[in-house]
Amino acid sequence: MRLRNHLRQHRARLELTQEELADRVGVRRQTILAVEKGYYAPSGLLVFLLARALEMRADELFELEDDEGGAS
Repeated sequence: MRLRNHLRQHRARLELTQEELADRVGVRRQTILAVEKGYYAPSGLLVFLLARALEMRADELFELEDDEGGAS
């Protein structure tokens, strides 16, 4: 299982840079980059802060993906 996200698409929808989103949720730009690329699984708190900043629900922004690539 891995955590898949749609962070980049929704950040672009609101025309936010990684830096702007990072400032809104209180992390560094490198953290946003790592989450977008799937290198870092954010804490539950960060998931909800990101969802709020992007005006959506957490389960719309993140989903579990099984080893075969399908969403669970």
